[in-house]
This record gives sequence, structure tokens and C-alpha cells, in this order.
Amino acid sequence: MFPFHTWLPDAHTEAPTAGSVILASVLLKMGTYGFLRFSLPLLPNTAKNATVVNVMAVLSIIGIIYGALACLMQKDWKKLVAYSSVSHLGFCTLGIFALNPAGIQGSIIQQINHGISTGMLFLIVGIVYERRHTREIAEYGGLLHAMPIFTIIFLIAALSSMGMPPLNGFIGEITILQGAYQMSLNWAVWGAVGIALGAAYLLWLFQRTTLGEISEKNAKLHDLTWREIVVFAPLVIWAFWIGLNPDPFFKVLDRPAAQIVERVRPGYYAQHHLVNPLGDKVAER
Repeated sequence: MFPFHTWLPDAHTEAPTAGSVILASVLLKMGTYGFLRFSLPLLPNTAKNATVVNVMAVLSIIGIIYGALACLMQKDWKKLVAYSSVSHLGFCTLGIFALNPAGIQGSIIQQINHGISTGMLFLIVGIVYERRHTREIAEYGGLLHAMPIFTIIFLIAALSSMGMPPLNGFIGEITILQGAYQMSLNWAVWGAVGIALGAAYLLWLFQRTTLGEISEKNAKLHDLTWREIVVFAPLVIWAFWIGLNPDPFFKVLDRPAAQIVERVRPGYYAQHHLVNPLGDKVAER
């Protein structure tokens, strides 16, 4: 979270590809897990305090916008993906502190989505770095001509990360925006601005690296090997699965999200005339 994020780009840049993938896909979620598993259930009165909620929302929105603007300024391919993590995790914390079922479920789904899409993006950076030994975006261009399969998977990862239907990112972001809108129109508007900026930096990155004329250095690059395709295949399938059929994931999350909401905001489902997955007894208690 902003302003505690400054270690992240350096950590990603210095880490090997496997380290960056594990950090982005798994370890970054330890903070959001802490909010959901400990902060909200153990300190419900503080979690719903208006000052705390507003501070967390403002920090989340700053993270979303600042992370996206920082991406637009990056010349290093890996640092750009690292700053995109700051932006995407801002959506996750915004959803958590919406303190409603849509926000919390969307946040958890988006944490999964972030692991898939950003994990793919770091693998993509690792593949081109292994071939060219540089992460400077200016050194690339026209990779579509030499690496068509790579370009297709890169495009899928970019569209997934920016929240384009029918991929997984869309489901998470739209659900978070729904939860944010229930708390404040301003939250939802700034979240939408962050999504637009995400599309800007990812599409610009894709254009600079894969389209246009290809240089002699890049013309000799070989496309993905079968081993690399096998690594990407489950992530691509998972991205389309969540995007096209998210219901199984939401069904799993219904009860945990309801437990958190009822713990922090007792009687929420009754007040909003919603069906409580935990049953009326819990709502009454």
C-alpha cells in the first residue's frame, strides 16, 4: 500500500524471474489476508470507524492512481510490471474497506486475478530478458514478427491485467467497483480512472515492444518453446475460466464474506434486505 510500497519495485527488479513470480502471485497477498483474517474480525469497531475507513480508502485510491502513473513513466519493463502491482493491490484494499459483500468478494477474486495476470507478465519479462539480457523497453519493438506465440500470450496477459472481458480481471474489478459505489460514488469514479490508466500503460507497453518494425537484434529471437508454453497454459486457461464462469468462485466466497461483513457490520443483510448465506440466527445475533 501507498506509502509503504517503496521496497516493492526494487525487490522485483533485483529478484530472479521465479522470485518475482512468487512475490507477485503469493507473497503480496499476505497483507490483504491479514486485513481479512485478523484486522477486520478481531477489531470490528475500529475497522468500521469512519476515519479509519476514509484513510484506508484514500491510501488505496492514491495507490491505484499513483501506481498507474508511475507505470506510464517507466523505461524498465520489469519495473513497469512491479508498479502495476501497487496499483492493482490498491483495488484489493479498496474492496476490503468497502465493508460489504461485493467489495470483499471482489477483493478476494482480484487477489487471485492479480496472481494470474501479474505472474504471467513477470514470466513474459523473464523470457525476453533471458533472450536479450536487457529490460529496457526501448530495446524492443516488432516482436510480433519473430515471436508470434509469445505476442499472443503477452496480449492475453495484458488484457487480463487491465480488466478486459471475457478475462478474469474484469470480474474482480467490476465487483470491487460495485462494492465501492455502495460506499461512495467518488471511490467508484477514482477506481474507474485507475482502470482507464491501467489500459493506457499496458496497451502502450504492448505497442512499444511487439508492434512496429523489428530490429536486427530482435529478428533473431526464437519463439516460445514447448516447455514455456506448458508453463503459460494453465494460467491462460484459469484466466478465461474466471472470466467466463466466475460463479463457482463466488459460491465459495459467499459464506466467508458474509461472516466478515456480519462481524464488522451486524445486521447488514437484514438492513439491506439481502439473503444472508449464514442464516437468520447469525444476523439476529
